[in-house]
Amino acid sequence: MTDRELMIMAEDARKRSYSPYSGFAVGAALLTQEGKVYTGCNIENASFSPTCCAERVAFFTAVSAGERKFEKIAIVGGKANVSLSAPCPPCGVCRQVMSEFCDGDFTLLLGTPDDIHSYTLADILPLSFELK
Repeated sequence: MTDRELMIMAEDARKRSYSPYSGFAVGAALLTQEGKVYTGCNIENASFSPTCCAERVAFFTAVSAGERKFEKIAIVGGKANVSLSAPCPPCGVCRQVMSEFCDGDFTLLLGTPDDIHSYTLADILPLSFELK
């Protein structure tokens, strides 16, 4: 699977975002080392605290299906019903969740299908919390 194809899958997942409070829609597509893709979108709640980010939805769906080895994730986001333009980096909680299941060389693709920026988890989370 190409990086562009993965970004397009994240863009498609973004269309399913439930974000009536922030109006900020995010989609993610998580690629396993075996080539399976798990998608997620952000799902908000009026209480805000139970809100779950797209990245965590994708990871938790994959983990609940028995996956434990991941290669990369594509993340897109921005104001709902507005074309993508800028990279949408994951929040701190999502970065920490990624560090639970991935090594520092895990790849994050941010931007748009036509303007992809690639980072490693070590780039965006240099001091993760670990108990391993």
